[in-house]
Amino acid sequence: MRSFITVLALAAMVAFPAMTAPAEARRPAERPAGYPRSYDSVIADAQAEGTVRIYANADKAEMVPVVAAFRRLYPGIQVLYADLGSAELYRRYTAETRAKQYSADIVWSSAMDQQVKLINDGYAQQYASPEKPALPAAAVWKNMGFGVTAEPIGVVYNKKLVPAALVPQSHQQLEQLLRKRRTAFMGKIATFDPARSNVGYLYLSQDFQITRDTRSLVEAMAATRPVLMTHTEEMLQGVASGKLAMAYNVIGSYALERARRDPNIGVVFPRDYTIVTSRIAFISRERAIRPPRGCSSISFFPAPVRPSLPGTASGPCVRTFPLRTAFLPVRPAPCASARSFSSTSIA
Repeated sequence: MRSFITVLALAAMVAFPAMTAPAEARRPAERPAGYPRSYDSVIADAQAEGTVRIYANADKAEMVPVVAAFRRLYPGIQVLYADLGSAELYRRYTAETRAKQYSADIVWSSAMDQQVKLINDGYAQQYASPEKPALPAAAVWKNMGFGVTAEPIGVVYNKKLVPAALVPQSHQQLEQLLRKRRTAFMGKIATFDPARSNVGYLYLSQDFQITRDTRSLVEAMAATRPVLMTHTEEMLQGVASGKLAMAYNVIGSYALERARRDPNIGVVFPRDYTIVTSRIAFISRERAIRPPRGCSSISFFPAPVRPSLPGTASGPCVRTFPLRTAFLPVRPAPCASARSFSSTSIA
């Protein structure tokens, strides 16, 4: 056995199997500007191993541009991506690791509390990135957890079913709307299932932590017999088709992107408070002690792929940092109505 120098790569997290041409696969990758010369050996080792394995709950379809950029920068490296629900990701990764089976090299999830628990339970390894000086302090935790986005959580609605005059601008207005028009919204409201989705449980628990009025909102929502789901895409599809009128606690980055393409979808971030979450990634501790299995991760590649990352869409209370890497944390723009939390505040 030998220890590996394992390097975190956001680009790898969101990729599909690389399909590089033979000539391109043989082309050596260049060291990012400003990186130490020792990084050449990291790149060489990664290309020799040729594969990185990612467990994440990000939508692959949203990450195609990042995958393309990764292939151009690091040809010949295959990325095996498992698109899992947050609860399934946790169960699968921990079960495989405890059984000493080959699992993920990178674990990346929007279930922040779940990721913090895995780090605290010893599943992550430390990594001092060459990019750390360029990152906000809140984006790096213990040199293990890396918050790679900041995404507001909002309400998505079908513009044909919810006229502009009725669109709720706060949690209180949402509750009032559901109570007044309970019959009209029967079976037409969706949200995450907190019993099956760790992300949904996290968002709901934060709602309760922020205000006691959440109980009243949940009661009003329950009276409409809501549809409980495990993926944002399910909710967006339902709202777009008209099967659903509204979806609550939807990941805003996906919703904003879908709204750009679909005129039937509207997105609102409540004015009383808006939860802002971060997708946390870590390198598996098992990666450092496992014999060669064809997996290495490449770190933080340059700026051209930045706009492709989730959460970088322009919108209320969202902005990006002018970093020169793809490992791009974003945070709320100055917004008096937004209440945010990060990996440091829930540790």
